[in-house]
Amino acid sequence: MNIINKIKEQPIYIRDISLSALLIIVLVLHFTKILSGTFDWWLLLVTSIVGVLPIFISAVKSVKEGEWASMDMLASIALLFSLLSGEWPSAIFITLMITSARILDELNEAKAKKSITGLLKLRPENAKVEKDGVIKIIPVEQIQIGDVIIVDNSERIPIDGKIIFGEATVDESSLTGESLPIEKTVGKKVSSSTLVTSGSLKILTEKIGKDTTLEKIIALVQDAREEKPEVENLGALFGKVYLISIFVASIIILLVSKNIYLVLAVVLVVCADDVAVAIPIAYLRAISIAAGAGIIVKGGKHLEALRSVDTIVFDKTGTLTIGKPIVSVVEAAEDFDASEVLKYGSIAAIRSTHPLAKSLIIYAAEKNLPEIFPDSADIVGGRGVVALKDGKKIILGNKTFLDSHKISISEDLLEKVSIRSDLGESVSYISVDDKTVGFFAAADQQKENAVHIIKKLEKLGINIIMLTGDNDKVATAMAAKLGIKKFYANLLPEDKVSRIKELQKTNKVAMVGDGVNDASALSISNVGIAMGALGTDGAIESAEIVLMHDDLAAIPKIIKMARTVHQIAIQDFWIWGITNVLGLTLVFGGVIGHTGAAAYNFISDFFPLFNSLRAKIK
Repeated sequence: MNIINKIKEQPIYIRDISLSALLIIVLVLHFTKILSGTFDWWLLLVTSIVGVLPIFISAVKSVKEGEWASMDMLASIALLFSLLSGEWPSAIFITLMITSARILDELNEAKAKKSITGLLKLRPENAKVEKDGVIKIIPVEQIQIGDVIIVDNSERIPIDGKIIFGEATVDESSLTGESLPIEKTVGKKVSSSTLVTSGSLKILTEKIGKDTTLEKIIALVQDAREEKPEVENLGALFGKVYLISIFVASIIILLVSKNIYLVLAVVLVVCADDVAVAIPIAYLRAISIAAGAGIIVKGGKHLEALRSVDTIVFDKTGTLTIGKPIVSVVEAAEDFDASEVLKYGSIAAIRSTHPLAKSLIIYAAEKNLPEIFPDSADIVGGRGVVALKDGKKIILGNKTFLDSHKISISEDLLEKVSIRSDLGESVSYISVDDKTVGFFAAADQQKENAVHIIKKLEKLGINIIMLTGDNDKVATAMAAKLGIKKFYANLLPEDKVSRIKELQKTNKVAMVGDGVNDASALSISNVGIAMGALGTDGAIESAEIVLMHDDLAAIPKIIKMARTVHQIAIQDFWIWGITNVLGLTLVFGGVIGHTGAAAYNFISDFFPLFNSLRAKIK
């Protein structure tokens, strides 16, 4: 509820726009000399005080919070000189400068909040719940886990859940940025805020409220501003050093020149408020735009880290490949037949979430084999399954897993396996009561755009490495298809972590995975990128960048944006430096005085601010 309350707060830029309008009117009246001298003087005085008080108050609050080099503190120096010298127009110019910068910042943040508010509006207020054959319409807040929700054509799904009846096309663009609707059938997962464009569904509620994908995205985008990039922290450090330098330089100039107006002009020119606002604007805008494209960046510091990545490690299954291998053959050992092998294999596989196990279950269903559940099943991640059924011990897994259980494999089966491996297929063995009864082979398919995206990343100067739990032959065949030169095979989840740690000794590494089996590897890398994370808690929690849509094309896009926004931040520093040098030249050359310096700074401040608005995703 805190997030929603924050979003519902009224924007304060309306107040600042009103103040800016007042300041502009007063300046116009002063320079056109429409008002009499006394009235003009009092109007300037009152307006100056009205304008500067909020800035002074903000500066004092910043000091109390330990931020004594804030934008308002820097501006307060110039304001102090203006007020002490009785230069009310200069004070008004400074106030106008600060207020205008704040308006841009507030408008940019309001735009980000608007996108979140738009997501909140996508949540339906009521839902149709079916209980004991009776359909009731209740508020969304009253839905409980386990409730059956009915969603008809043109209605939005109010919860995260699994389809238990019906077929429909679902528009997931509110979460993924993907405009094409997705076909959804029984067993498929659906997420809150997505729209049923045709058909009707019955959905078993699995997540409600803050646990839904929509609410987690809102929270991530809302919190992203707190994670400041290195370049912004560098700007804060620069501000502290700069503040001291301004004090020292002002005292020296005053002692040498005895001219407080010259000091005022110098301070007005070099006030660095534009940089303090411009850099956060650039990163906030980039994060907001990325979120609109279905790319969730958890903070500016992660976008900054992505900029320096020189190596991307891909987990093969589900990222470079579709992640849904298709069974090509079921082979039986001597004294057994393929139907027995399939039956025993499917009993062990039905409890596993591994892609190969799922492929066997699908194959068994296609052969009209009824579902048979084991009495118990022990799933060993990345290795296999040990199941018990009617007193029989069934083992499903790779050769290493069978070796660990001291189960032998006949030469005849090994020869057949060698043929399938040469074709780049993955093989899983099935044993019953410590005797190998056969195996099945399955092949995954590469994603349609994988080769193109890999080439694109290499053009960006990034080294590509593939990690997989598959054997060397399968890995070699897939790497050749994808054009990947370096890969590591036969890896367990802990092996992937070790590989990444080794790479990090000499490289900045990003890990791309599905966020389920790769959570540890994602969290240990310099930048974790989780793909196809719609509804996947592991991905949202373990990665720094979350791609809601299962599309490799988003990776070079966000890398380009990371590099662009960093360049923009550096450009902001250069723009500030160049305009300051030019302004000081004009001051010491006698071309402009303190009032002219205030006007100059007001105009030049917009250059880095507008430059920061260039951030976009390509």
